[in-house]
Amino acid sequence: MDQSRTPIYEALMKYKDARVVPFDVPGHKHGKGNPLLTDFLGETCMEVDVNSMKPLDNLCHPVSVIREAEELAAEAFGAGKCFFMVNGTTSSVQSMVLSVCKEGDKIIIPRNVHRSAINALIISGVIPVYVNPGVNHKLGIPLGMSTEDVERAIEENPDAKAVFVNNPTYYGICSDLRRITRIAHEHGMKVLADEAHGTHFYFGENMPVSAMAAGADMAAVSMHKTGGSLTQSSFLLVGKNAGISEGHVRSVINLTQTTSGSYLLLSSLDISRKYYATNGKKLCKAVVDSAEYAREEVNRIGGYYAYSEELVNGKDIFAFDKTKLSIYTRDIGLPGIEVYDILRDSYDIQMELGDIGNVLAIMSPGDRWKDIERLVSALSEIKRRFGREKAGPVDHHEYINPKIVLSPKAAFYGEQETLPIMESAGRISCEFVMCYPPGIPIIAPGELLTPEILEYIDYSKKSGCFMTGMEDMAIEKIKVIAHD
Repeated sequence: MDQSRTPIYEALMKYKDARVVPFDVPGHKHGKGNPLLTDFLGETCMEVDVNSMKPLDNLCHPVSVIREAEELAAEAFGAGKCFFMVNGTTSSVQSMVLSVCKEGDKIIIPRNVHRSAINALIISGVIPVYVNPGVNHKLGIPLGMSTEDVERAIEENPDAKAVFVNNPTYYGICSDLRRITRIAHEHGMKVLADEAHGTHFYFGENMPVSAMAAGADMAAVSMHKTGGSLTQSSFLLVGKNAGISEGHVRSVINLTQTTSGSYLLLSSLDISRKYYATNGKKLCKAVVDSAEYAREEVNRIGGYYAYSEELVNGKDIFAFDKTKLSIYTRDIGLPGIEVYDILRDSYDIQMELGDIGNVLAIMSPGDRWKDIERLVSALSEIKRRFGREKAGPVDHHEYINPKIVLSPKAAFYGEQETLPIMESAGRISCEFVMCYPPGIPIIAPGELLTPEILEYIDYSKKSGCFMTGMEDMAIEKIKVIAHD
């Protein structure tokens, strides 16, 4: 197929040039009905923010330009099928789970999974079998799943329908996806990959293996994170040999995805696919080169540790994504969240996340060398101005094996009462508690609240982490299953 084509974009340009008079939605009518918004976004943007119609196809049942764009993307990513998603990769992750599992089925899943996956369990009634990821106790970060732990979970739960894998984690850590896929398939299980941060794996050289290349059955790819499309746009890929019905997946997607698919998001996926399919090797090399340079310069400052492939151990760190600029900060006496805040508030530098021990910069083709120099200079100055006595390693309670008492769905919809969070030990949570980003649960619905978990929640709050997931915005009260 001609990867220089952009069917959706081309159709939109024809529509724009035709000067169609709109008596349909959206109500801004090519921007004329909302001048302030048009001044803000621009006339071109407003003129192509349109409704589904015959020349532009329909996302719920694509038969022309959207279908052609999806076929081009499938080829570019080495997939059997590709679905354009406009409800974010959250919707892609949930559609994967709903496509291969039904209520009461088990899914083997890493504990450091994004909340979108556990939300899928609440929606579907699927039962999680958690695999505890490795933990680097110095850095305080979750790692991948060791193949041995996954195989043990498979042997102990032969009735599980699928294995879910992060590829990579937020911090750039990859599990041995090829081997996990082979073992899962030998036991009749599907493999689902969360590749929210792995778009570039499909186009760069010497990258960790992509889900489709590893033989996984489905993958959720956040094209907007590192692939250049607009926020909220995503791909859902199905492997060539997955044996999963295209019609079934489309039906699952249509359960929750909007019927008013944004053509701004769709065209951004179309254009970004073309950009990477035709220039991907060059683009990814530039990102790796800039990230490697930044790592060298940060490590030269002293006190910080920008880590990379030296962490690889062939087990729970099978590979490392070199485009991730993850930096350990506690050796300058500051938690990552404090460095994150200083960078934003005092230096106008927005990092992707700050946690108790690290800050993370997401690198992409949009980064300029002078911006990297500015980041390095700011980190050097922060060490000089704010550095304190070296802090100890992170005591990471977040990834202990949870005690699952109820399914996430049963807890979320069960009879509930509200307690002060620090008085809830021994009760079953009906809510999430997580630091966001990265959105990995400390506790999830259906799990037992233990003193250790409550201690970690309190520590995270006091450390300045942005806590989310609960109805109580102050994170002082939590909903638990009511006593009979």
